[in-house]
Amino acid sequence: MGSKTERRPTVIVAEAGIMAALVAVTTALVQIYIPATRGYLNFGDIMIFVSAFTFGPIVGGFAGGVGSAISDVATGYAYFSPFTLIIKGAEGLIAGLISNRLSKKRDILAVVIAGTEMVTGYFLAEFFGLSEGYAALVEVPANILQIVVGGTVGIIVAFVLRKRLPEAWRNQGKPQTTEYGKSPQPQLKS
Repeated sequence: MGSKTERRPTVIVAEAGIMAALVAVTTALVQIYIPATRGYLNFGDIMIFVSAFTFGPIVGGFAGGVGSAISDVATGYAYFSPFTLIIKGAEGLIAGLISNRLSKKRDILAVVIAGTEMVTGYFLAEFFGLSEGYAALVEVPANILQIVVGGTVGIIVAFVLRKRLPEAWRNQGKPQTTEYGKSPQPQLKS
C-alpha cells in the first residue's frame, strides 16, 4: 500500500463546508446595493481567496460558488444565484489552481486572473443573462474594488493561516518519518 500525500476526503469536505459558510456570512455582512444592475458590492471575495490560497482549488471552488450563491438566496438576490454559483465557483477554483500555497507572487497572479474571470463573468451575466444591457458597465468598478480588497486581504490572511496552522494539520495524510526518512516502527508492548 503506497503512502498518501493528500488530505483525507472527510477533511476536504469539512474544510469546504466551513469555508462556504464563512463566504456566505462575509458576503452577507456588507452589501451595498447598485440600482442600475440590481446587484450589490460585497466583500465575500476575501474568504473566497482565503479558501483557495489556504486549502486549494476544490475547497476554493466549492466555497466560492456555494457560499456566495447561498448568500444571494438568503439576502434577496436569488435571481443572481445561478450565475453566482458558476462565476464565484470558477473564481475560487482558478485561484486555487494558480496558487501553489507557497508564493505570494503566485497568489497575486491568481487574484488577477481569477478576478478578471469574475468581473467578466458578471458583466456577461448582467448584460445577456439578466438583460441589463450596458447598465452592466456600472457594476464593473464595484467588482474590481471587490477583487482588489478581496485579493489584498485574502493574500494576507491566507499567508498568516498557512504559517500558523499546526504542522500536524498541514501535513495531515502525509506519512510520518523519522530523522533518517524511514517510517517509525510501531512499539510492541511486552
